[in-house]
Amino acid sequence: MKSIKPIILSFILILFSCEYDETNTESYVDFYNIEFAGDQYNENGENQFISTETIPISTFSIDADGASYSNIRRYIQQDQSLPPVAAVRTEELINYFNLDYAYNDATHPINLNGEISSCPWNTDHKLFRIGMKAKPLNLNDTQTSNFVLLIDVSGSMGSEDKLELLKSGFKDFVDQTSDTDKIAIVTYAGSAGLVLPSTACSNKQTIKDAIDSLGSGGSTAGAEGIITAYDIAIENFITNGNNRIIIGTDGDFNVGISNQDDLISLIEEKRDLGVFLTVLGVGRGNLNDGTLEQIANKGNGTYEYIDTIEQLRKVFIYDYSKFFTVAKDVKVQVEFNPEIVDTYRLIGYENRALNTEDFEDDTEDAGEIGANQNITAIYEIVPTVEANLLNEKAFTIAVRYKLPDTDTSIPMTLDIYDQEVAFSQSSDFMKFTASVASFSMLITDSEFKGDTSYSNISNWLNQTSLSDEYNFKNQFKTIVLDASSL
Repeated sequence: MKSIKPIILSFILILFSCEYDETNTESYVDFYNIEFAGDQYNENGENQFISTETIPISTFSIDADGASYSNIRRYIQQDQSLPPVAAVRTEELINYFNLDYAYNDATHPINLNGEISSCPWNTDHKLFRIGMKAKPLNLNDTQTSNFVLLIDVSGSMGSEDKLELLKSGFKDFVDQTSDTDKIAIVTYAGSAGLVLPSTACSNKQTIKDAIDSLGSGGSTAGAEGIITAYDIAIENFITNGNNRIIIGTDGDFNVGISNQDDLISLIEEKRDLGVFLTVLGVGRGNLNDGTLEQIANKGNGTYEYIDTIEQLRKVFIYDYSKFFTVAKDVKVQVEFNPEIVDTYRLIGYENRALNTEDFEDDTEDAGEIGANQNITAIYEIVPTVEANLLNEKAFTIAVRYKLPDTDTSIPMTLDIYDQEVAFSQSSDFMKFTASVASFSMLITDSEFKGDTSYSNISNWLNQTSLSDEYNFKNQFKTIVLDASSL
């Protein structure tokens, strides 16, 4: 009988930990699926090589998220396991890191850079890197902000790595705001409620006290919370200001509108209101990563995953400028010359692909970039047998973007010339971002990983000396070593 007691106790604890919803009793019949279903990810597959004779133009939306990197870091360093393949979005691993790309042309809110080198994991191929840098945040000329914190306080948020972690971060966030900014707090569990009306940030302690008062319990009416948050944001809308909702949740929506497609439709309805979105995912076991990433993607927003106190500092303090959008609906288009390039493959951005005609269609949604943020994309290309690119214009990068308060896109271009540079002689930007891309292919066992290895990646990283104020790049070197033993 003694051996049965722990099982009975576990069974009782599971029953009591289930969030009760009397309108949906059917879901609790299969409570094992609720408790142990695990994190949910969208399967995006992997971009293949494309023939330039068939499709010579590649078009995609930028991705300024960083959630996938901090999530895979949690798997490797905390759980000591490699992440599920679907959890790995290569572009988010690359764009997690701050890079000191130059911003020296105030004609546009974003500047472009790029280069070509040989490919370190397949010497018959080349790499083509596209870099973007957003203008820095001028603290003396910053827009007044209207923030709405939308915080999930349902029962599933009760653990220390969820609501309590978010509360700590939101209090740090309050300290970064100007006294002229405003913050409202909306929570949702079984229903949505206004905890704090829009309050001037000169009353920082009042806002912090409201955050401290939050506790968890109940089911998760996420859609109702989203609707309420947008209503509050519009009621307090600042014309020519910075209007943003920041959502903190594990994404375990189970009351009202709860399936991914319907939630995306709801967000798309709100997208044109002039309110931007930041989505913060937390926790493990029932993290609905797929839905949170798509909500941010479709809602003029970005998505981050919070796994540690240091990650809180990165999102709320070190990268505070990203809460200020400088360009929206940013699209990239590259036209390849079939006489020079036989095939090409965009590494990552699988769920950010656009049709060729979408590039000039100003009704087509795309990604946003915050102040001082950098974006990188890497193509692996197979040159034609006859190709001689030395000092020839290899590609033209075309970009279209909109200013945050306009609906008409602005074009910009940059020509890239091939200097026949070996990877070992390429910029530290190329070495570092290609190393991250290679690591992503290695941990997912990509068919395109070539002859890369953890030791090769470590060697490439050790050849770089990029600015690393907060030690995240150095931490990545440790993650590579940790992953090699799993």
